Amino acid sequence: MRPLTKRLGDVIPAPALVVPEPAVTFTLSPDTTTWLAALPGAGDENGGVRLELDDAAGLGAEGYRLAIAGDGVTLRAATRAGLFWGVQTLRQLAAGDGVLPGGVIEDRPRYAYRGAMLDLARHFFTVDEIKAHLDLLIQFKINHLHLHLTDDQGWRLEIPGWPRLTEIGGGPGTGCDGAGPGFLTLAEYAEVTAYAAERFVTVIPEIDMPGHVNAALVAYPELTVDGQPIAPRTDAEVGYSSLVAGKEETYAFVEAVLKTVADATPGPYLHIGGDECLSTSPEDYRAFLARVLPLPAKYGKRAIGWHEIAGVELPADTVVQYWRPEAEAPSVVASGRQVIMSPADRVYLDMKYDENTPIGLDWAGLVPVARSYDWDPAHRLAGLPEESVLGVAAPLWSETLRSPADVQYLTFPRLPAVAEVAWTPQSGRDWASFRDRVAAFGPRWEAAGVNYFRSPEIDWPSA
Repeated sequence: MRPLTKRLGDVIPAPALVVPEPAVTFTLSPDTTTWLAALPGAGDENGGVRLELDDAAGLGAEGYRLAIAGDGVTLRAATRAGLFWGVQTLRQLAAGDGVLPGGVIEDRPRYAYRGAMLDLARHFFTVDEIKAHLDLLIQFKINHLHLHLTDDQGWRLEIPGWPRLTEIGGGPGTGCDGAGPGFLTLAEYAEVTAYAAERFVTVIPEIDMPGHVNAALVAYPELTVDGQPIAPRTDAEVGYSSLVAGKEETYAFVEAVLKTVADATPGPYLHIGGDECLSTSPEDYRAFLARVLPLPAKYGKRAIGWHEIAGVELPADTVVQYWRPEAEAPSVVASGRQVIMSPADRVYLDMKYDENTPIGLDWAGLVPVARSYDWDPAHRLAGLPEESVLGVAAPLWSETLRSPADVQYLTFPRLPAVAEVAWTPQSGRDWASFRDRVAAFGPRWEAAGVNYFRSPEIDWPSA
C-alpha cells in the first residue's frame, strides 16, 4: 500500500541518489507549477525555484542535482537537457498539492538512449496526436521517439519526386483493415521534430527495407520484379514483400528516399529496418545491405537496423536493435556494434497484458507490467558487455490500434516500467517500490483523460 505522506523518492524513474530531509517541505504556488510546465530555461527563477547551469556535481550531460529546502528550490545541471529532466522530477513531486518533500536528489541516466516507438504505417496518427503522445512520454525521461513511417500497409512521409508513395500509400483504405489513412508532409514532419527537440527528444525516422515494402511497390510497380502492378494489402501478415536487389531502379529509389529523410531529420540517426525479409534470399539481402547501409553516413546520419542486419558486414558506427525474444542473436554480440535492447517479450507495448486484453497481440507472449520491469538489459544477451548497450526502447506496433486511446491503453502503465529500466541503475530498482510509485499516476492519468490499463498487479487508489 502506498504511503499517505509524500516522499522525496516518489518519482519515476527512481533517482540514482535520494537524501531526504523529512522535517522540511517547500510549497510551489500554482503560478510556479504552471511555469515549470512551460519549458523554463537556464537562469530562470520563479516562486523560489531557480534553475542553474553548473557542472559542479559531475553528473554528466543529462544528470541534475535538485535541492529542496524550506526557503526554496535549486536545480542545477551541466546542460539544458539535464535541467529539463530535473524539471520533470519536480513536476512529479509537486503533483496534487504543490508540496515538495525536502532533501537532495542527485540523478543521472543509466543509458543514453531511452526510447519509444510509434508505428504510423499500419495506423496513421496526426501531428497533434504525436505531440500529445510525446508529452506523456517525456514525464518519464524518454529522450528518443522512433517513428515507423513505412510498411506493407502504408507510406506515411512525403518524398518529393515520388508523389504516389503518399497519394496511394497514405490514401484512403491504407493501414491495417484499411482503417488508418494519412501521411506527414515534410513541413508537418519538421513540426514534429522541432516540437520533440524543444523537449530534448530525438526523432528517429524508420524507412523499412528491403522487406515491409508492399505500399511502395503498389505505388511504383516499376520497383517490382517484373514491373507489373500488385495488389495493396491491409492484413497484418509479414515477410511477403521485398525490394529487388538486382535492379538499379531499386537503389535510385532508396537513395532518393534516404537523402530526403536524412535532410529533413535534425537528429543523428536513420533507421533502415532490415527485419523479417522472408522473401529476400540471403544473397540478395547481403547485396542489398552492402549498397544501402553506407547511405545514412553519406548523408550525415548513423544507421540503425533491426538485429537481422547483424548477419552482414556492418559499417563501424551502425547500431543494432535487438527484438526477437527467441533469438540468441550471437551475430549481434559478434558484430561488436552498439545495441538498443527491445526484446519483444519484455518491452513490446503491443503485446497483450493478459488473456483478456481487448487489443494487442500475443505472439511474444503476454507482457504484464512486472514483466516489462523485471529484467536487466546488461544481462539479456550472453557475452554482450554493458558498454555495448546504447539503451532501451519500447516499440508500439499498430496492427490493432485505431485511436490515441488505444495507444494510451497499451502504453500505460508499461512505458513507465521500461523508462525506469533505462534510467535507473539496476541496484536502485525494486518492483514493490515501483508498484507503489506508479499507483500514484492513476488519479493523474484519470484527471488528464488518459486511457490507461488498471493492471491488477498495481494497488491503484480507489476511484
